[in-house]
Amino acid sequence: MKKILAIALVLGMAFTSVFANGAKDGSSKGVKVGVSMPTKDLQRWNQDGANMKAELEKAGYDVDLQYANNDIATQVSQIENMITGNCGVLVIAAIDGSALKNTLDGARKKNIPVIAYDRLIMNSKAVTYYATFDNYKVGTIQGDYLVDKLNLKNRSKDDPAYIEFFTGSPDDNNINFFFGGAMDVLKPYLDSGVLVCRSGQTSKAQCATLNWSTEEAQKRMENLITSNGYGPRGTKLDAVYSSNDSCAMGITNALIAAGYTKANFPLITGQDCDIVSVKNMIAGTQAMSVAKDTRVLARKVAGMVEAIMTGTKPEINDTKTYDNGTGVIPSYLCVPEYADIDNYKALLIDTGYYTADQLK
Repeated sequence: MKKILAIALVLGMAFTSVFANGAKDGSSKGVKVGVSMPTKDLQRWNQDGANMKAELEKAGYDVDLQYANNDIATQVSQIENMITGNCGVLVIAAIDGSALKNTLDGARKKNIPVIAYDRLIMNSKAVTYYATFDNYKVGTIQGDYLVDKLNLKNRSKDDPAYIEFFTGSPDDNNINFFFGGAMDVLKPYLDSGVLVCRSGQTSKAQCATLNWSTEEAQKRMENLITSNGYGPRGTKLDAVYSSNDSCAMGITNALIAAGYTKANFPLITGQDCDIVSVKNMIAGTQAMSVAKDTRVLARKVAGMVEAIMTGTKPEINDTKTYDNGTGVIPSYLCVPEYADIDNYKALLIDTGYYTADQLK
């Protein structure tokens, strides 16, 4: 009898371990997935979290969705609770991609797979897969847009276009791809003198914006306006490269305060097609934004979770690009598109991403 009980206990413990760390029986019922997002304060992450929760619940999973208020310590604590709470899979959009190694060591010890969402988690062997948009392509789309709209291919250094540069948070690995892609397109024009940055601030470190903060971007743009004399009746400014919409909003605020209007507004790039930025496009104070349909990304990640749970291989389309310091992470890259005044209705309203009323 004791032998039978011992065998039953061992089998029960084995089943609990497998179920907690990713059941392989093809059933998602009762399996908990931890989803960690940086903040609710930005529309982008609100949408990502909501879309992810909806997709996973539709597939039958229990979802522990947490927002960390852009505080690293809060995110660490939330993820630790997900690990001790026996989540079968963790989906994490990191605030700081380099700050989670020690925390995720705990997930690795419990064999909990980790999917890095949108932002690559660095220096952690716990990361199983990465799902994002083609971040380098985001940058090249923005750069190509400026080349076209500033007519750089047909200009000379005797008639240059004037530009300033903004990218995102230095602790976000994605800026290497956003900013790198854009600069790969624009640097030849800077080198030839066809494109001129009066401030001389063209390095990633000089152009970084901590936490992708609208307020920090606005302060820096105000300083650039003051130090370079930019204004509708002052020194010429044709464009401001911005890696995303939260920075673009701060840039726009500073330029409006400096007296720019729709008639003379510099070209501003962006990313995410936040509602405020789309409204700015309609108003003529932002030229474009890169559209990243987070519904598509959420579906891809839900598919990854399902594959992990059923013991099959998830769909992967990149095995070369994203090395997190421990090796290349198998990745799925969704395709971004640009939106501007000419195509935003087809891209954002007709697809149901937004309603027309949301953009009024």
